Amino acid sequence: MLALSLVLHLALHRAAFSVRQGHRRLVGSLRAAAVSGQRGQATAEYALVLLGVATVALLLAAWAAKSGKIGRLFDAVIDQLISKVG
Repeated sequence: MLALSLVLHLALHRAAFSVRQGHRRLVGSLRAAAVSGQRGQATAEYALVLLGVATVALLLAAWAAKSGKIGRLFDAVIDQLISKVG
């Protein structure tokens, strides 16, 4: 259970890191585009980064849902909350 939580956490962390990198590239590209007129290319690159991140997230979610890991994760979280409250 802890391993699944760690894998999901790392996957989300990597996705967020990729989005931040894409944003930084976009900002840098937009600054350069203001001078060179290549604004469309920066937007396309940012869209591709977001598409890649979304694809990885969907594949991970599909795998977790198919294997029943999400249900067990939620069950474990709810069980822990109930045991601490009651």
